[in-house]
Amino acid sequence: MIGVARPMHALQVSGAGLGFRRELLPELKAGVPAAVGFFELAPENWAGTGGRSARDLRSFTERLPFVCHGLSLSLGGPGPLDEALLRRIRTFMKEHGIELYTEHLSWCADDGQLYDLLPIPCTGDAVRWTAERIRRAQDILETRIGIENASYYVAPPGAEMDEATFIRAVLEEADCLLHLDVNNVYVNSVNFGFDPLAFIDGLPLERTCYLHVAGHYTEADGLVVDTHGAPVIDPVWALLDATYARVGPVPTCLERDFNFPSLAALGREVRCIRDLQDRWSRRARVAS
Repeated sequence: MIGVARPMHALQVSGAGLGFRRELLPELKAGVPAAVGFFELAPENWAGTGGRSARDLRSFTERLPFVCHGLSLSLGGPGPLDEALLRRIRTFMKEHGIELYTEHLSWCADDGQLYDLLPIPCTGDAVRWTAERIRRAQDILETRIGIENASYYVAPPGAEMDEATFIRAVLEEADCLLHLDVNNVYVNSVNFGFDPLAFIDGLPLERTCYLHVAGHYTEADGLVVDTHGAPVIDPVWALLDATYARVGPVPTCLERDFNFPSLAALGREVRCIRDLQDRWSRRARVAS
């Protein structure tokens, strides 16, 4: 039986990170790859757990910084905002010294959880609705949060603006931060035929707090699916490099949700992130 954990002093998130998954725990207990500077977890999967899971998590949050990346808040959805979940997340973050929380710019629930991240119509009404819910989430969490651009496969009808303009409008209306998922930009750019760098340049990059990079799957008909179940491909690495040229080497997490290779292989991908970050850090020092 574990009692209430003491509040922890927050550890600074920087560099390159890896998703904290139970499937990786046996290898992680034997040693965290040197390139991994922080972990990311979904708070819905860990808040309120006890026993061995709680002890395992605590053994890592005491040593390394963590980021919370939400899966089920449904910020653009029609149903009531889950304020009870937000309060649980706030308590969880304070218990483990976690300062950054991010969520998807999408919706995933109505009468119940839909278990998919669905796109929000790019309309003025949706801007105001979603921004109000983000502001409420920030009030409950007592911090500004990062909002992630999502992958999608069908564009909602009735658009009054393009997606980059919509994202900018929501973030400015809510006064929140940008969690830029580079792989999601690439996936959408292939599926919908737009220039990924032009899209990134249309975002409020001055608000960027966090990045994601991941692998995906290409169907036989050319549809690209954001699976997080494969290695990162060269065009996505190139897009990450171009993103660092615009925003600097902000904290970046490698997402991997299934088809796990060895921890050593994941560590090499995280090292690729660190190498790009170090190169842009050196360029910044030379320029200054």
